[in-house]
This record gives sequence, structure tokens and C-alpha cells, in this order.
Amino acid sequence: MSSPYQNPAAQSPHAYRTAESKGLSVTSLVLGILSVVAGWTFVVPIVGGVLGIVALRREPTSKAIAVWGIVLNAVMLLGTLVLGLIGAVVGLALLPFHFFW
Repeated sequence: MSSPYQNPAAQSPHAYRTAESKGLSVTSLVLGILSVVAGWTFVVPIVGGVLGIVALRREPTSKAIAVWGIVLNAVMLLGTLVLGLIGAVVGLALLPFHFFW
């Protein structure tokens, strides 16, 4: 015999589903987009990449968002490092080294 005052969660195991947080994934993605658009070059992509990596472990349902955040942050960080290296090489090549000859 079923009681009318029975707990509804006891009837269905999926009656109360808790919403999973996607905050870390979304933050990583937003920082990646802002890094590319606003030109933030070093610190923000590192923070966004770390948040994306943490989100992969903690938020399995938002894996795609976290991966996109990691990719955007990594592209911006890699681009900054490559342009910095090219700038250093060109800058050193243009220095007057005539006093060595």
C-alpha cells in the first residue's frame, strides 16, 4: 500500500537531479576569447589554461567547453612566445656588432 505522503525521491531515482557547475570551463573559454580579442598575451592565457585543465577533471559534462578554452589560451600563449622569439632574433640581428670585427 502506497502512502500519499511518501517521498517523491523514493519513487524515482532521477526525481531530483542536481545541476552541475560549469564555471571553470566557461571562465577558461571566456579568458581564451578575451585573450585573442583584447590582446592579453601572457598572464591571462596561463590562468585560462590552468582553469581549463582543472575543469577537465572536475566538470566532466562540460568537457568541450574546457577543451576550447585550453586551445584558445594555448594558441594565444604560443603566439606570444613565437612573436617574442622572432622579435628577439630580429632585434639582435639589427644591433651594430661592428666593434667585434
